[in-house]
Amino acid sequence: MNELEHDYKDILLADHDGPCISLYQPTHRTFPDRKQDPIRFGNLLKEVKTSLERQYGDRDIDALLRPFHALEDDAQFWNHTLDGIAVFATPAMFKVYNLRRTVKEKTIVASSFHTKPLVRILQSADRFNVLGISRHSATLFEGNRYALDEVTLNADFPAELEDVILADQDDPERTKRAHGRDGSGHTTRHGMNVRRELTENETRQFFRAVDEAVAKTYSKPSSMPLVLAALSEHHHMFRDVSDNPALLEQAVDVDPASVTAEDLRARAWDIVLPRYLERLDGLVEQFGTAQANDRGSADLTEIGKAVSAGRIATLLIDADRVVPGRFDPETGHITFARLEDPDVDDLLDDLGEHTLRSGGEVVIVPPERMPSETGIAAIFRF
Repeated sequence: MNELEHDYKDILLADHDGPCISLYQPTHRTFPDRKQDPIRFGNLLKEVKTSLERQYGDRDIDALLRPFHALEDDAQFWNHTLDGIAVFATPAMFKVYNLRRTVKEKTIVASSFHTKPLVRILQSADRFNVLGISRHSATLFEGNRYALDEVTLNADFPAELEDVILADQDDPERTKRAHGRDGSGHTTRHGMNVRRELTENETRQFFRAVDEAVAKTYSKPSSMPLVLAALSEHHHMFRDVSDNPALLEQAVDVDPASVTAEDLRARAWDIVLPRYLERLDGLVEQFGTAQANDRGSADLTEIGKAVSAGRIATLLIDADRVVPGRFDPETGHITFARLEDPDVDDLLDDLGEHTLRSGGEVVIVPPERMPSETGIAAIFRF
């Protein structure tokens, strides 16, 4: 679980005292495109300052903006961004996240954080892992339809063959198993056959250790599908030792070290895409059935009351829709605001947050696959 996943519920959904500042910005991985990123960030800070002065003029605005300006001047940070950043701040906290997905420029100053873009990033619907493996090493990647990045593995992850067999090097039983014992009635084997047997055994041992580590540390906590990327001669052995239910049947038949990250992402996404579309289609069908049986709704007013009562099982939200307004979680009452007012909360975002608080599922859906015209669709628990 990465830092953003850990913080999402522990920090971003918590109650905060004072203004909550949310800033999203697309960024660039390479020069010269990334030269403009700190300039664009500075322009967004002007919007934040204007909103703070309008709503929280009695606060020490310079103190609130101080960490933002420090980030603006941090050349090291801007030289190592990915596809976007999300910044969240209150008088008591300041959090910055590099994102593996581009985001639209947005600044919101309100009583809670604007987190809908994060739900789309964190939901597992289109996220996946790729395990690149050979006889001697393993590499794990995390990606989505847009990008694929190498995962920084835990220190105890068996990333190299030597990590697994090093402890066996001085084991006399290992030598005995490989060469036999001298003397009557025992056969001593030498040469290529022995080396081949050792290689098979060591590879199997290595694959098993990698599979266990990936399942325990990454697949189980995230529930993301796992795509194997390896030469074809390694597929059968890895699947033979694997107990990871997240491992997909299809695999990328290539040594990951021989292709670019973009090529590997494209090949893996071709495998994950049908699964992703199948899940979305299933959710849309569930909503249609629920709505027909009065167990679902696309009406914001009705959904607000259901969210307040903890009745939402699954909430589908249009990825590109923003509905300005306010939601009272105690009564479920919804108040719509003027579209041109930039300082009110996004109703869809608030409804999503409170659904997550009550244990419901929130899925951000591409506009072309939304089953309603309102930007939201709810499946009720009861």
